Amino acid sequence: MAEKIAFFEIEGWEEKIIRENFPKENVFISKDKVTKLCLPQTKDFEVLSVFVDSRIDRTVLDCFPNLKCLATRSTGYDHIDMDSAKKRGLKVLYVPGYGNNTVAEFTFGLILNLTRKIYQSIDQIKETGSFSLQGLRGVDIKDKTIGLIGTGRIGKEVAKIAKSFGMNVVAYDPYPDKKFAKEVGLEYLDLDKVLSWSDIVSLHCPYTKETHHLINKGNIRQFKKGAYLINTSRGSIVETEALVKALEEGILAGVGLDVLEEEGETKDELQILSLGHPKEEELKTMLRNHILMKMPNVLVTPHNAFNSQEALERILMTTLENIKSFLSRKPINIVP
Repeated sequence: MAEKIAFFEIEGWEEKIIRENFPKENVFISKDKVTKLCLPQTKDFEVLSVFVDSRIDRTVLDCFPNLKCLATRSTGYDHIDMDSAKKRGLKVLYVPGYGNNTVAEFTFGLILNLTRKIYQSIDQIKETGSFSLQGLRGVDIKDKTIGLIGTGRIGKEVAKIAKSFGMNVVAYDPYPDKKFAKEVGLEYLDLDKVLSWSDIVSLHCPYTKETHHLINKGNIRQFKKGAYLINTSRGSIVETEALVKALEEGILAGVGLDVLEEEGETKDELQILSLGHPKEEELKTMLRNHILMKMPNVLVTPHNAFNSQEALERILMTTLENIKSFLSRKPINIVP
């Protein structure tokens, strides 16, 4: 009997590729996400593939009694309740690498937008028609120091781009790659030194219990005054309350965020509020996110760093291979 496989958050161009790869399986395809407030009518799937806007918690998992495998089309997996998945004995598969250059390029888009006030310049002309340079003076990034928190695939790409701009590169990583450091001329330091030495700090580490609020009220004052912070990794690596205070007090000159803490809740806040009695901390974080969005020296983008056509094609093809490996009882790319 053919396996029942469900793909959610699918774009039109992906459907043909999926069906070509699984001609004999019973495949269900939907553009919708999966959350406890948005569940499909059919729930007897054995394999479930989702993207980052789905929220797979214990309540959702309990709705799929036949589920054996979760294949997320992403590198991060904080949208999945891993403890509940483990208790169910589910195999959770992910995409370990797909857009190293894609996210790194976007990172520098945020850096240049902040340091040269590109978005502000464009917005001024569109909104007022003014060509005044008042308030639009920026700073060079050549000879400045960029501090990378995490030197995995994406962090390494950012380091190489930074070097091409003539920047000095320092980094913090609990597992330093000394060979790479020597190749590109990168210096590893402890976290406090990276924060205090860097003109720009860019986050490229996964979200884990150890990295939760890695940037927080306790160390936000370690930043060099007037530094910039870029986060294209995961929102909860930064404590939002600390970030707002650092901006209000002028510790940070600007921030570029492609991710927010409680990002899913902020996107779905009307649904969250309609349930009644949301957690107090979630409400506070959503409010602070709105404060950040309104600050003139903060750029917030909608988790868009991964979003190039080439990267999405790589994500899909890796996911299809992941599912095929599971069906053949030789699963690859299992979440560690």
